Amino acid sequence: MFNNNEIEQQVAEFLLQIKAIKLQPNNPFTWASGWKSPIYCDNRVTLSYPSIRTYIRQKLSLIIQEEFGSVSCIAGVATAGIPQGALVAQELGLPFVYVRAKPKDHGTGNLIEGEIMPGKRVAVVEDLISTGKSSLQAVEALRSAGYEVAGLAAIFSYGFDIAEENFKKAKCRYVTLSNYNAMLKFAEEKQYINSSSIDLLQQWRRNPAEWGQ
Repeated sequence: MFNNNEIEQQVAEFLLQIKAIKLQPNNPFTWASGWKSPIYCDNRVTLSYPSIRTYIRQKLSLIIQEEFGSVSCIAGVATAGIPQGALVAQELGLPFVYVRAKPKDHGTGNLIEGEIMPGKRVAVVEDLISTGKSSLQAVEALRSAGYEVAGLAAIFSYGFDIAEENFKKAKCRYVTLSNYNAMLKFAEEKQYINSSSIDLLQQWRRNPAEWGQ
């Protein structure tokens, strides 16, 4: 498993700095799942900052090469993984495809957009991992279409146990540039949040489904 403290901390700093990660333990967000959450992460914001966008592109490319070895194509997960994946494909000089959440309802009804030959070894790029469900739907779609999935790389993970379990069941490796624990460490050191807020954030991480109820 990829582990680089310098990259983890740098990405955490970037995400907090540009408010791609927002921390509101006393005024929580409500996710689409209905979960109450003290954190909201929107890595699409990084695309508006060229130097940060470049750093993420380069580091995602690096961990794909280091962790997955040689791949023939990059596949982005719709929608937020599409621009990140395209940037990585450009960096590595590889073909790019993307995987829809569901087949389009007109024309050819494609689930996978783009052209690569079945049997090719593919690295999947995602922006964020929560439970891993949507990411693994894309992995399964690629496998069903005849591609070998080398693994999945993402910018950030909440580090939920359920994600670890889901990826293990799917027999899919995954790596991320940064994660919840690294972000909390940086946020506390740089006083983005106080110690009482850290406690709330750690409680949420342990039991997100029931936190705040």
